Amino acid sequence: MDKQTITIYDVAREAAVSMATVSRVVNGNPNVKPATRKKVLEVIDRLDYRPNAVARGLASKKTTTVGVIIPDVSNVYFSSLARGIDDVATMYKYNIILANSDNNSQKEIQVLNTLLAKQVDGIIYMGNKISDELRTQFDRSKTPIILAGSVDPKNEIGSVHIDYVAAVEEAVSDLITHDNKKIAFVSGPLDEAINSKYRLKGYKNALAKHNVSFDEDLVFETDYSYRAGEILWPAIVSVGATAAFVGDDELAAGVMNGAQDAGANVPNEFEVVTSNNSKITEIVRPKLSSITQPLYDIGAVSMRFLTKLMNKEEVTEKVVELPYGFIKRSSTK
Repeated sequence: MDKQTITIYDVAREAAVSMATVSRVVNGNPNVKPATRKKVLEVIDRLDYRPNAVARGLASKKTTTVGVIIPDVSNVYFSSLARGIDDVATMYKYNIILANSDNNSQKEIQVLNTLLAKQVDGIIYMGNKISDELRTQFDRSKTPIILAGSVDPKNEIGSVHIDYVAAVEEAVSDLITHDNKKIAFVSGPLDEAINSKYRLKGYKNALAKHNVSFDEDLVFETDYSYRAGEILWPAIVSVGATAAFVGDDELAAGVMNGAQDAGANVPNEFEVVTSNNSKITEIVRPKLSSITQPLYDIGAVSMRFLTKLMNKEEVTEKVVELPYGFIKRSSTK
């Protein structure tokens, strides 16, 4: 058979099933008997059948593409989320267009408009800051948008994340129980709600719970990078901190190595807790204690949430909170 002419009809005939059954198999619909699914997939494989995405798009007025805006494609945290998004997108027969915004608010607007011009059916945004201008663009676009691993303090945009306040409170409480009275709070920019309204709130809650007074001098905001953490050490020492909670794994690795390069013993003289439990936490020495997030699941659930919005299915909850944990490794006592 000529590959160009192989249609869903040919697959149905060869597999001795209805075209509806082939369609269900191709679209990942669970309502197909395992034996039938196996038979259909074997025929698809043998005939090398390729569903025509363009024709499907024309018929349904959908492009079956989803835009994913990622602040820093090299950051392990975001790439772990992207894997979950991609796997579910594949399952639902969506293609992904990945766009890197370099943590730059102007570039985010530009990237968003480029994706909208490509007529994507939906957008997943991973940036930590939603500027007023970006929110206006989101509102105007009419394209469904979901935040993955990020938060909307106004709760207007659907989002999937963990309870950052409770998670940070638990991690910082653990440091306080080791007799640390001066704990540095190190995060990315505080104009990002995830840092100022969520992580910092969790940090303050832990201090209040253990009757430790809050000290503004112990709060450090910087870039999400290894180098930024490394050069922060003299400032952390100067305020007398004996431990640090850090809002990003790469940043935490920098803080810890900066401490060790200066001769501090981790964890006996200085303890470090981080927040994403990406593979960086296991690569460094000592290994980093961390809040655990189901990174892959956050990506996967975000994509599933988006498919519901794109298909106009009813969504009861705008915010989906997934469970977090706390894993102790060698960077804390």
